[in-house]
Amino acid sequence: MAKAIMIQGTMSNSGKSFFAAALCRIFSKDGYSCAPFKSQNMALNSYITADGCEIGRAQAMQAEAAGIEPSVLMNPVLLKPTTDVGSQVIVNGRAVGNMTAAEYFRRKRELVPQIMDSYEKLSAAHDIIVIEGAGSPVELNLKSDDIVNMGMAELAKAPVLLVGDIDRGGVFAQLLGTLSLLESNELDMVRGLVVNKFRGDISLFGSGKDILEKRGGKPVLGVVPFLKCDIEDEDSLSAKLDGKNAGIIDIAVIRLPKISNFTDFDVFSQYEGVSVRYVTKYEDLGIPDMVIIPGTKSTIADMKWLRESGIEAAVKRLAAKDTPVFGICGGYQMLGENISDPLCSECGGSISGMGLLDCRTVFGHEKTQTRTNGSFGDIGGVFSCLSGAEFSGYEIHMGSTESRGKQLLDCGGEYSGNVYGCYIHGIFDSPQVSERIVKTLYERKGVKYRGGVIDRNAYKDSQFDILADGVRKSIDMELLYKIVREGL
Repeated sequence: MAKAIMIQGTMSNSGKSFFAAALCRIFSKDGYSCAPFKSQNMALNSYITADGCEIGRAQAMQAEAAGIEPSVLMNPVLLKPTTDVGSQVIVNGRAVGNMTAAEYFRRKRELVPQIMDSYEKLSAAHDIIVIEGAGSPVELNLKSDDIVNMGMAELAKAPVLLVGDIDRGGVFAQLLGTLSLLESNELDMVRGLVVNKFRGDISLFGSGKDILEKRGGKPVLGVVPFLKCDIEDEDSLSAKLDGKNAGIIDIAVIRLPKISNFTDFDVFSQYEGVSVRYVTKYEDLGIPDMVIIPGTKSTIADMKWLRESGIEAAVKRLAAKDTPVFGICGGYQMLGENISDPLCSECGGSISGMGLLDCRTVFGHEKTQTRTNGSFGDIGGVFSCLSGAEFSGYEIHMGSTESRGKQLLDCGGEYSGNVYGCYIHGIFDSPQVSERIVKTLYERKGVKYRGGVIDRNAYKDSQFDILADGVRKSIDMELLYKIVREGL
């Protein structure tokens, strides 16, 4: 069985996912077979494995960092919020239904056998497992029957590193407060502390390290600087969603309340002069060069929000003036004539869509989740340049869409004039697709495009190396390996 190390954080967005990814990369580079694991993830950004199973996007990213194929074993339980008090529950890569938070809390211990089956299979196939926790391990009202933080560490016999985020302030309160709220047996499992996202002169934190070690009774493995690397982030608190500045080419993504898979658009930011803005108010939409309506886990509710916020009307005005509009998954459904959910697969009800495409969507019990390869058809409009372009990606959706318009892809989708929609997440990652779109948008502005084709995979690989090298230089690697070897 593999050795294990668990990364827990003082709060959400403390950097657990990235730190775990860094360790996956480091261990892999050092010659070990390494895999990530998260027993329970709550996220709207998800990924479809080669065998059609749905897992959290962070575990897929961490698997890429480790140089291995993502597997459902890495994330046996995924919660995708559909309302403020409920989620779709996905076990072993398949949806088992919607539950309220209270119902899930009562039943979560029933999932321990499936969690441990996945963990043991993963552990048998690798040398080191990097386990990621969720949120904070000391949410006192939620600690009973924990299966994702200290409860998981105990099940896996995994020593714990506790990560605090100094960039958001209060790192002493974060780390020392968390330690003070742990039970004695839990405190014994914590083998080290990490101060994350430090900006400025790290030498100034020398006394801070001494204070943490003296008061916390745990060694500080290191102080990790705020690393400038571009890694896919699944967290809804991602700073990427706050970008407001427009570049030469301004791509506006509508930030829906239940936005999912916003990593679909990261590739555009790699192109020189291209910005990706996430818009929540119609007055902030402006006159972008392209509008994208992304996926959502609550299509009808978000369509209602789009209408009430005034953004729907603003997007339709832009489309009428030849601004290209592209909808992905739930965004594709919203561009159609009608969306209905008679079986309450998400939130139930029916609503008219934006009417920019001639299609209708009906939600049922069956969920489509598959990897997809294909090509664009012979299409017209602003993006006629995409005709014949090849792509690969994946589909995750509950609805079935009947299209009566012009087919966009050899596997479906639709277009009408300058409005395009399909179900394929990751379709822009194809260099044939993103480069042609960017070049066309430049030409429409009368600016010569001097860039080239972006190799998305090579770029992501380079960013993992930047992340791993930064972490390696910042922490006590000898102590890290000692903690891994000794275990609990």
